[in-house]
Amino acid sequence: MGTSITPTGFDSAVAALRYWDRRQEVVASNLANVNTDGFKGERAFAHLLDESGTVAIGTATDLRPGTMRPTGQPLDVAIDGDGFLVVDTPQGERLSRGGTLRLDDQRRLVDPSGHLVLGDGDGSGAPAAITFPSDAAKVAIGRDGTITADGSAVGRLRVERAAPGATLTHAGDTLFAASATEPVAPTAYGVRQGAREESNVHPLTAMVDMIDVQRAFGTVQKALSTLDTVRGIAVTELGKPV
Repeated sequence: MGTSITPTGFDSAVAALRYWDRRQEVVASNLANVNTDGFKGERAFAHLLDESGTVAIGTATDLRPGTMRPTGQPLDVAIDGDGFLVVDTPQGERLSRGGTLRLDDQRRLVDPSGHLVLGDGDGSGAPAAITFPSDAAKVAIGRDGTITADGSAVGRLRVERAAPGATLTHAGDTLFAASATEPVAPTAYGVRQGAREESNVHPLTAMVDMIDVQRAFGTVQKALSTLDTVRGIAVTELGKPV
């Protein structure tokens, strides 16, 4: 039978410092992306003590929607409800909540970084670009993601979400990587043309979080310093002959 490990004051203080340091990284990232369209904030949390007697740190993405801001630009899109757009990157397919889309030099629909925004395709599973005719003047995007140029359909936006039990992690400011995805039924979302979804991070809340984290970190540092002083006294003073 294994021997249980009882954490010392130093172990607990060091674990707490690691936790608050990670919390600070998360809050700093959230603050840096307050004005990033489509950004989803991260939340850090502590698990119960693990087998080694220390605190385990975890993070999760806050998927609550941000405010929808009308822009009037025909290639700006936002998703109202569940789901993400799918874009093709050098690292593989990634999920996006939309934003400012544009046409590249081949008149294919791309995101601000130049990644192809993928459509439903022909059912073969191959990435399908959405290409516009060279003389297209008027673009319309329906609630189900169907795109028409001068009244003729050119494709339909592919909308997916993380599959049940799959992990969803940030892959850049506005992109997400999912270990597995599944299609979203058109009744579960609505594509809004001429709008962008703002970051769901509230700047005031994030600033309060940062202050709380800094205070907690400082408190743990003081506790660690006190423990070090006490140990020094125990080593240098208690062992002296009287």
